[in-house]
Amino acid sequence: MTTDRLCPVLVGTSGYSYTEWVDGGFYPQKTRMPEMLELYARSFPVVELNYTWYQMVRAEAISRMIINAPDDFLFAAKLTRTLTHERERDWKQEIARYREGLKPLQKQLAAILIQLPPTFTWSVSNRYYLSWLLDSLHDFPVAVEYRHISWARDSVFAELEQRQVTLVTVDAPSMPKLFPCLDIVTNPELFFVRFHGRNIQGWQSGNMQKKFDYSYSREELQEWNEKHLRPLRTQAEKGIVFFNNHVRAQAPENAKLLQQIVA
Repeated sequence: MTTDRLCPVLVGTSGYSYTEWVDGGFYPQKTRMPEMLELYARSFPVVELNYTWYQMVRAEAISRMIINAPDDFLFAAKLTRTLTHERERDWKQEIARYREGLKPLQKQLAAILIQLPPTFTWSVSNRYYLSWLLDSLHDFPVAVEYRHISWARDSVFAELEQRQVTLVTVDAPSMPKLFPCLDIVTNPELFFVRFHGRNIQGWQSGNMQKKFDYSYSREELQEWNEKHLRPLRTQAEKGIVFFNNHVRAQAPENAKLLQQIVA
């Protein structure tokens, strides 16, 4: 791929069914949750499904949901927490359930997001476990978001590249043990970006609302576009970008702003 060509980039948000987005002005007053995806899809071409992390994905629920989205609308789905953060159960059984639940989404699936916790450090046992996960999802598009700096090493990137698994690029507060923001594309078919906000006090507090309470300025997003997004867009066929700063409908506001900047 020539460096003067910039690939398409699809911008959306992490989750879409927030009732506070009605008060925040993104959805019209009295919008009900079942109406939200259809309204959301008028502004964005892609969404990241957060609920699939909190509960096991079910095929019936997915089938009902995608009826409300255009045929060319794309989804990223987070891997359930019983496979990343709370691994007390039989992981082989859990991943079989997840695969089955996700089947109706396959034609519109941009990626499965494996978001690993900060406690998931680079170790022999964790490397084996992640390898088993990737083997079990080899026929799906997969992206991995590391949260611990110990994974920022060339051997990890080489392994992802060999498997054509996407390394997630993150924008988050600068903290000593947090995985850094890297413009490394390990899958030429797709890059994946997540904006978490830069509220360092919120991240240190452990409070979820405070953690993602942040609004990016136009200047911050313009700088990010020039410094990170443009280099990423020269290395892949397509990119997806999600804003996770959902508090008070800041995510859709920032996503629209980045759409303008990219355009």
